[in-house]
Amino acid sequence: MTDPFDTRKTRAAAWFRTLRNQIVEAFEGLEDRYGTGAVGRFEVTPTVRADGGGGLMSVMRGGRVFEKVGVNVSEVHGVLGERAQKAMAARGVPGMAEDPRFWASGISLVAHMVNPHAPAVHMNTRMFWTPGAAWFGGGSDLNPAIEYPEDTAHFHGAMQAACDAHSPDYFPKFKAWADEYFFVPHRGRARGVGGIFYDDLNTGDWEADFAFTQAVGLAFLPAFVPVTERRVGTPFSEDDRETQLRHRGLYAEYNLVYDRGTKFGLETGHDANAVLMSLPPIAKWY
Repeated sequence: MTDPFDTRKTRAAAWFRTLRNQIVEAFEGLEDRYGTGAVGRFEVTPTVRADGGGGLMSVMRGGRVFEKVGVNVSEVHGVLGERAQKAMAARGVPGMAEDPRFWASGISLVAHMVNPHAPAVHMNTRMFWTPGAAWFGGGSDLNPAIEYPEDTAHFHGAMQAACDAHSPDYFPKFKAWADEYFFVPHRGRARGVGGIFYDDLNTGDWEADFAFTQAVGLAFLPAFVPVTERRVGTPFSEDDRETQLRHRGLYAEYNLVYDRGTKFGLETGHDANAVLMSLPPIAKWY
């Protein structure tokens, strides 16, 4: 029997690929317009999940603007392992014990910049399906080593505009969720200046939830590119670089210890290089 969600899965997966293409083109455009030295280009590698599905890993290294940036898309399916089932059940996902099948598709992006004054950034949006439920999740957060309040305000403003177009409740709720989610308990501080984060979004109106998730994805480039253009030419010192590398250490700690997507990707057998794409190329610790 045909799953009534099959068409929706196809639409969502196609949208994430479209967004990926837009971002890759925009980032290579930044490389063309700014900086000196070799122009960065994305290397694209297919990824495979042994139990079903795969995706594309697109990584640029050693560019003028981006020291390392990855833009990954995936569409995977299979059966959740016991640990993943327990994690889902703890979040209130119905039907895990009866039928642990799943399908998931999404886009995941992390950018680490050459200039310490230009902030690192993360963005992802995704759709997740099980026989008992289907939902969306994602968000975007800014991670400056050297914060500029006007950059933070611009980024948050773009995220708020995307949220407000769908519900006046979304931005305050999802901003607070990001502040909590991207906190690093063992350091007693946030990994950056936040943004928005949401998960398990299922209002009962799939079209509305999908439209909101598209809006979050479309808000990313207007939120991030102007900030990058503002900072890419700022002179920086060795002390600035040291600050950047140590901040990257904080980012790596968070992603390896706490990040839900990292844990899920590794536990469900997705390509480890794609899952760990978010890690910076160089980092330092105190």
